Amino acid sequence: MALVLQLRSVSGLRGKGDRIAKAAFRGLSFYTRVLENCEDEAKFDETFRWPVATNIDGNEILEIQVFNYSKVFTNRLIGTFRMVLQKVVAEGQLEVTDTLIDDNNSAIQTSISIEIRYQALDGTVGTWNDKEFLETPSVHSEGDGRYSLETDSLLSGHRHGSDVSPGKSNQQSMERSFRRAGKGVFSAMKLGKTRPSKDEHRKQDDPAVLETEDLDRKAMRYGAGLEPDTISLASVTAVTTNVSNKRSKPDIRMEPSAGRPMDYQVSVTIIEARQLVGLNMDPVVCVEVGEEKKYTSMKESTNCPYYNEYFVFDFHVPPDVMFDKIIKLSVIHSKNLLRSGTLVGSFKMDVGTVYTQPEHQFYHKWAILSDPEDLTAGLKGYLKCDIAVVGKGDNIKTPHKANETDEDDIEGNLLLPDGVPPERQWARFYIKIYRAEGLPRMNTSIMANVKKALIGENKDLVDPYVQVAFAGQKGKTSIQKSSYEPLWNEQIIFTEMFPPLCKRIKIQIRDSDKVNDVAIGTHFIDLRKISNEGDKGFLPTFGPAWVNMYGSTRNYTLMDEHQELNEGLGEGVSFRARLLLGLAVEILDTTNPEINSSTEVQVEQATAVADNCSGKMEEFFLFGAFLEATMIDRKIGDKPINFEVTIGNYGNQVDGSSKPLLRRKKEGGDGDEEESELLQNSSEDEGGEDGELVSVSSSQPMKPLVTDRNYFHLPYLEKKPCIYIRSWWQDQRRRLYNANIMDKIADKLEEGLNDVQEMIKTEKPHPERRLRGVLEELSSGCLRFLTLADKDQHHSSRTRLDRERLKSCMRELENMAQQATALRSQVKRNTMKDKLKLVQNFLQKLRFLADEPQHTIPDVFIWMMSNNKRIAYARIPSKDILYSIVDEEMGKDCAKVKTVFLKLPGKRGFGPAGWTVQAKMEIYLWLGLNKQRKDFLSGLPCGFEEKKTPRGQNLPSFPPISLLYTKKQVFQLRAHMYQARSLFAADSSGLSDPFARVFFISQSQCTEVLNETLCPTWDQLLVFDNVELYGEAHEMRDDPPIIVIEIYDQDTVGKADFMGRTFAKPVVKMSDEQYCPPRFPPQLEYYQIYRGNATAGDLLAAFELLQIGPAGKSDLPPIDGPTDMDRGPILPVPLGIRPVLSRYRVEILFWGLRDLKRVNLAQVDRPRVDIECAGKGVQSALIQNYKKNPNFSTLVKWFEVDLPENELLHPPLNIRVVDCRAFGRYTLVGSHTVSSLRKFIYRPPDKKAQHWNMAAKHLNGYLAMTSRAHRSRPTGEIVVNMEPEVPIKKMDTMVKLEANSDAVVKVDVTEEEKEKKKKKKKGGGGGGGGGGGEEVEEEEPDESMLDWWSKYFASIETMKEQLRQQEAAAAEAEEKEEMEIGEGSKAQAKNKDKSKAPKDDKKKKQQPVPELPEKKKQQKIDELKVFNKELEAEFDNFEDWLHTFNLLRGKIGDNDDNATEEERIVGRFKGSMCVYKVPLPDDITKEAGYDPTFGMFQGIPSNDPINVLVRVYIVRATDLHPADINGKADPYIAIKLGKTDIKDKENYISKQLNPVFGKSFDIEATFPMESMLTVAVYDWDLVGTDDLIGETKIDLENRFYSKHRATCGVSQTYSIHGYNTWRDPMKPSQILSKLCKEGKVDGPHFGPGGRVKVANRVFTGPTEIEDENGQKKPTDEHLALAVLRHWEDIPRAGCRLVPEHVETRPLLNPDKPGIEQGRLEMWVDMFPMDMPAPGPAIDISPRKPKKYELRVIVWNTDEVILEDDDYFTGEKSSDIFVRGWLKGQQEDKQDTDVHYHSLTGEGNFNWRYIFPFDYLMAEEKIVISKKESMFSWDETEYKIPARLTLQVWDADHFSADDFLGAIELDLNRFPRGAKTSKQCSLEMVTNEAELPMISIFKQKRVKGWWPFVARDENDELEITGKVEAELHLLTAEEAEKSPAGLARNEPDPLEKPNRPDTSFIWFLNPLKSIKYLICTRYKWLIIKIVLALLLLIMVALFLYSMPGYMVKKLLGA
Repeated sequence: MALVLQLRSVSGLRGKGDRIAKAAFRGLSFYTRVLENCEDEAKFDETFRWPVATNIDGNEILEIQVFNYSKVFTNRLIGTFRMVLQKVVAEGQLEVTDTLIDDNNSAIQTSISIEIRYQALDGTVGTWNDKEFLETPSVHSEGDGRYSLETDSLLSGHRHGSDVSPGKSNQQSMERSFRRAGKGVFSAMKLGKTRPSKDEHRKQDDPAVLETEDLDRKAMRYGAGLEPDTISLASVTAVTTNVSNKRSKPDIRMEPSAGRPMDYQVSVTIIEARQLVGLNMDPVVCVEVGEEKKYTSMKESTNCPYYNEYFVFDFHVPPDVMFDKIIKLSVIHSKNLLRSGTLVGSFKMDVGTVYTQPEHQFYHKWAILSDPEDLTAGLKGYLKCDIAVVGKGDNIKTPHKANETDEDDIEGNLLLPDGVPPERQWARFYIKIYRAEGLPRMNTSIMANVKKALIGENKDLVDPYVQVAFAGQKGKTSIQKSSYEPLWNEQIIFTEMFPPLCKRIKIQIRDSDKVNDVAIGTHFIDLRKISNEGDKGFLPTFGPAWVNMYGSTRNYTLMDEHQELNEGLGEGVSFRARLLLGLAVEILDTTNPEINSSTEVQVEQATAVADNCSGKMEEFFLFGAFLEATMIDRKIGDKPINFEVTIGNYGNQVDGSSKPLLRRKKEGGDGDEEESELLQNSSEDEGGEDGELVSVSSSQPMKPLVTDRNYFHLPYLEKKPCIYIRSWWQDQRRRLYNANIMDKIADKLEEGLNDVQEMIKTEKPHPERRLRGVLEELSSGCLRFLTLADKDQHHSSRTRLDRERLKSCMRELENMAQQATALRSQVKRNTMKDKLKLVQNFLQKLRFLADEPQHTIPDVFIWMMSNNKRIAYARIPSKDILYSIVDEEMGKDCAKVKTVFLKLPGKRGFGPAGWTVQAKMEIYLWLGLNKQRKDFLSGLPCGFEEKKTPRGQNLPSFPPISLLYTKKQVFQLRAHMYQARSLFAADSSGLSDPFARVFFISQSQCTEVLNETLCPTWDQLLVFDNVELYGEAHEMRDDPPIIVIEIYDQDTVGKADFMGRTFAKPVVKMSDEQYCPPRFPPQLEYYQIYRGNATAGDLLAAFELLQIGPAGKSDLPPIDGPTDMDRGPILPVPLGIRPVLSRYRVEILFWGLRDLKRVNLAQVDRPRVDIECAGKGVQSALIQNYKKNPNFSTLVKWFEVDLPENELLHPPLNIRVVDCRAFGRYTLVGSHTVSSLRKFIYRPPDKKAQHWNMAAKHLNGYLAMTSRAHRSRPTGEIVVNMEPEVPIKKMDTMVKLEANSDAVVKVDVTEEEKEKKKKKKKGGGGGGGGGGGEEVEEEEPDESMLDWWSKYFASIETMKEQLRQQEAAAAEAEEKEEMEIGEGSKAQAKNKDKSKAPKDDKKKKQQPVPELPEKKKQQKIDELKVFNKELEAEFDNFEDWLHTFNLLRGKIGDNDDNATEEERIVGRFKGSMCVYKVPLPDDITKEAGYDPTFGMFQGIPSNDPINVLVRVYIVRATDLHPADINGKADPYIAIKLGKTDIKDKENYISKQLNPVFGKSFDIEATFPMESMLTVAVYDWDLVGTDDLIGETKIDLENRFYSKHRATCGVSQTYSIHGYNTWRDPMKPSQILSKLCKEGKVDGPHFGPGGRVKVANRVFTGPTEIEDENGQKKPTDEHLALAVLRHWEDIPRAGCRLVPEHVETRPLLNPDKPGIEQGRLEMWVDMFPMDMPAPGPAIDISPRKPKKYELRVIVWNTDEVILEDDDYFTGEKSSDIFVRGWLKGQQEDKQDTDVHYHSLTGEGNFNWRYIFPFDYLMAEEKIVISKKESMFSWDETEYKIPARLTLQVWDADHFSADDFLGAIELDLNRFPRGAKTSKQCSLEMVTNEAELPMISIFKQKRVKGWWPFVARDENDELEITGKVEAELHLLTAEEAEKSPAGLARNEPDPLEKPNRPDTSFIWFLNPLKSIKYLICTRYKWLIIKIVLALLLLIMVALFLYSMPGYMVKKLLGA
């Protein structure tokens, strides 16, 4: 179904020029190739094809435009031809010749001639034109239908557009193939390469410049050679789609990654809770992860407890299991040993949600607590916590913890992922389970078999039920006894908050058994895939649809070793069952009273669904042909082998199903007559006794033959076995089609991105153009999806999810198309990197969208059976082989030959076992509707005859059971194996003995074994003769089979170890082609080697496949015999292929060896280093005594070697350390491979560029040349920063300086400005810089008050502020980008550059950014730089000239990743190297002071031992891993350097995970012997040994010798006294002179007026300094310091100096590799001992808390609610008292006396509380030391926010007192009290944000009224009273001077309160009270009682006297 256009020619053109034409239809345009220099006629002769998915309407228009092509400017339009397709639609074929029209629609002379063919859907137009199809091979033979389609290339399966169009001369087609071979498209494996040629989409805005590749091609055509740089490096080997499209990509990665356990650590910090609902509670928090529970301590009588407790949970489980675990936080009220307590509220979320957060964590967020038992209740409080989930190798950056001063904005920091609304509602999740089918027989009990034998009862042996698990709850359906096709029709209902924070629902079919239930199959529904949270989104919905479950094989054994697969762990290896289910979500209206408020899981009946709801049953046909089965593992090589293919249960030999007859009859009634008619007819063609086509699902068993000693192969030769299976499924192909379209867009995008990255990596020209092309393809692909996917909207069985998903996919893709178009215009050279990231996001999104949650047809499994045992399998998704008439919808492997590697099932496939190939198959598959099956053989290689079963002999559509190939071609394969690099270490020496084995078809050959190397250069040609390939010759040329290369390690005993594998495709030469450029000889390329899923090196090789023609081998290019006599008969790689070499000199700097471990228990004593590169090398001097001095005596040596001109082909350099023993023996200690020499290559600067900057650019980090800081700066621009006092103005930032000009750099602040500043600070409201009126009161910090900690805290604030600003800036940039998308991109690029420079520089200078309002207050405090990472990370490991190479020994472990890298390190080699072409230009060697012995390493310090004083400052540790049972640790510091070992055990800090150490340690050390400093944190234990919590190691030597001067950080300012004293014994001026001398820089010249000149820069600054007494003295130090802080701006010698700093280092524990155990803040100063001694260490000991006393006088209360009813009077009254305490000191709570019987709620107390406490001003915390329990050994220090709690109570004599209300005041910020009781309102508590806040620490004395509040029944806050109180804060000294008594006692007593006497009314006047009682309240009651009594007496009297009267009457007395 397509529209085909043949564009023949355009004639009547004027002038001479290059012509190009463009044809457009339905928005999709194709370009022709460029015809160069044509005169009046342009013969294009090109064919374009538009696949169409909906019939063409007669009114649609085809448009053709012809242009004059220009390489530089935009193409100029000659004319346009438009045609309405009415006639074409009617007739199907049309030839037209017509004139073009110009822009004004007037005709011009030029005319065009075309032919159009149209083939409609279902053949509605005309008839299928046979002629067309027969002609196909000849029409397309040029390039087999590769139309030069620009955008549609992958979708239609052809690599259009990226190839040259058909119809070119033969020579061009040769070039085309050359380009495919030589230039890489590097995406997942490199087999047939193609490269976009110049005819690819030139859009108007992109001037079409000829690509360099085209030039290369031209050059080659004229016989010129290749430049080395054009050789492609395809390091990621990729098999891209090829030309003839008969083959599809094989998958290169082998090992299943799912299901393998890994280490995880979940850490939860519970900080505090707020607003808990309930009165006077004692809350405890329970943290539950999975099954484990941990509890915090209990806090007494408070609704806002503060915990700050840290919990860690460790797990070792597979990722899937981990991410489904639920984290549940619940707050429990009054739990103790005896009772479990009552739940206040809980919060749950799965681990996966946390893991997907940035940095895998939530930090300081508030969880909303809700009560699962009561849905109608609102929120139950908030819990503030940190949650982090760390997998192995994740490092979590903790946001910096300084004092948290910012008041918590709860609503703004909720513990919810982005995009989840804060008000989550309750919802019901209905999971409807309808029925299942295809269950396996489960019951294998012997009884069942006995029963069957005796009674012959053959019931189904399975009792299934379904269990659903979601959000930590499980529900299950009823059990259906003995049923393979159980029918449930039940629904399981979960009630959970929506949106839920648990991502997956687990649905499992289980078999109920008396002993234990086992899972039959498991399916996970990912809620993200079945819902959409956007504003046009939809609630989760699913089905009713079938889901397929996969698991272990279906043979029934008692013990199933693959049972885990049925639990959903790992990839299922066989179909288990399919389940029909649906899912719906309903949001609950909690206000509705009828609602059932429990959240228990419920199960109820559900209405059954119609049989056809999930789609109409259709018959599908699966055909497969096995073209090759090789590389069969030798273990199974001796038994016959056959292959079984199954789809669902069809084709399964154990319990396979046949056609579902009953269901067909049921459906037959409703309008399916025609369909069954069809079936009848088709089956009659096929004939046979029962009129049925019987499926053949397995090949015939066949005995394998030996390939070599590892592998066997099956000798199929020309006879290829086939299988075919009929199966019946619901027809839901549309779902798979949509997924296929998106997958193809994604594949194409991925391939394009890999190309772009590869181009960047190999520094190819113009990667941005390729990216633009990729984006254009993406946007047109997306638009194509919109037209295709929309067509069968109204399919009866589409579920709601189908409709909603389609809508959202269409929205997303449309959006993506727009963004891609917009991005395309913004892609420029400099924005590449950012844009690439954005495009990567597109790729992820596409992959996510393409994954279809509602399954249809089950996957196809191919099993290899040996002797009826299942050995290995491959699983092929059914969508990949599904056929469709529309190209884009076809599965990517449908009707293609696919290379499949079979793997072992389940756990057997883990690890090394899973890496060996079990078998390599070449298999062809086709799956489609039976009625579409006429061309199911179309994709096979041509030239075969079909062999059918006897029944189907002469029926054309009957499938064959084997194919007999009549055509075969003979080839010779030449494999040029040049070298491999970075291989896997397979021997214990840390090296390998590698050889390569090359497999092609059924032959294999090996290279020679090279001993002890990881970078073998085999340089060997392997020739495979007489390779027979079946099929047509032209197919072979474009589509040769793949070559598999495996690398092994030869062992003297046992079999060789597998080291990795890669694939390649050869370049093919047919016998009629010339062996000449451009395609031959082929170029060497890199192929990535994989071992399992991990990369394991690269192979550099080339492969060519040469056809042996009729003349035999004589016409093949000759092979030169072995040239090298020593190597015997080994053929070397021939000359044209091996790289061109030139002469290089390699200089090695030998510095020393460090940390060498023992070798075979012997210590290393006399080591030597051997360096080898490309067969040449040099040895270091011998170290005579490693113990005494591990440095080398001779520093620099060199050797010369021939290396390839092309740097990308440079061989690696090997460093090996050997230990020389007696008698000339030596042993290998360890080795290191430098895989890329690029960073060590020195290129001499050009003569043309005198600019020092240019030189700097070329010198790649070479000594005495430049520093790293410089390379990133644009040439010649110097950035000048002012002192921090002056806000940087954007304008003055850039100062353009020529290298030779003298620039003045002003680094000074004028006096005036300073004055202004001071005034501003003192001046009121407007002044304080955003501080508002309140801030002004803050007094200037007093010098004497300031200490090192002030500086530290100020710096941390700065750091946080900088982080915030960076985030804000990033966000702003993104917004800006969003806005500019689509606008003029040119302007934007300019702006970007402008804004970028200053920003970068700010980062570089790493100084506080002065534009912060807060800084205005604190600017007086000098700051240091707080790095939230190691200093090494910031300064490139201090490898500016001295590099450290880790020496490795031992095998690489086979367990996960490279975890064992650490364990393999046996020492380190320190040194460096420099590689350059010889000879060097003279001017370098003639430079003054050039010392030839040092070569390139001029000016290197001596490496003799040197004594150094090392001063280690430890500030604090954060987030330590708890080491004790109570979830705490008792940390102390241990420091080890050489022989010095300091353990600061007596100063351990009790029960702290965030200890502040504040200590410094002095150690004397001798470099190089003692240069590795280890700082460890241990946990102190009373008994037993102390445990290591974590440690960090610092290499002091690299710091000491680094040019960045890391010995002692440079401060921000120079002062000689106070908290900021200069620490270095050398003054700034001395340091500056030394640096200038070392760097050969002219200067420093100090001039008058505060100027200093260094090189050609002039700096200015202040020239006076104040001493302690305030005397001013002149000094140059400030000036010198200004230069030091801008040292990186100094030409040539400049580099950034380490500032005064604190670094944050992660603590690691060797037992838990890769998982951070906490972080340590510290820094190290080093002072050489031969220099003047430094002053005493700075005192950084922790601030001692200051003692304060808080006096609270409770004067009165008012309006307290009345609780009690009087016994007698029934009056409301309260007996009021007030209780108060400081948070954390509940034990010291104080109560006033009781004011009895208050009738109005007024109470008078005049009562004083006194609370002494210790307070840390800087952190705003109270410090409490107390024993945790009676058993604690010592006191624990707690830091708690300063909060005062006042509560009002009602006293009761006999029962417990009643709590009435409370208020909590944060002493740092609480509302000012109201002046009178009237003005005191609830606002003061609820509306804190708007009220003015005060701090008792500033005000000292406050008096006023505050409200008491409590929650009523509806959880609303209400006022329950008011208190008049006075708070008075005194320091301990002041309190001593003016003491005051508790309560109303002396001294300073308070007067007694004047209380009204109602309280004692009883004793004073009893009668009065009685009268009051009787007369008022109980009057009527008394009357009623009296009347009742009288009545009673009368009745009693009556009863009493009645008998007497009766007797009298009767006797008549």
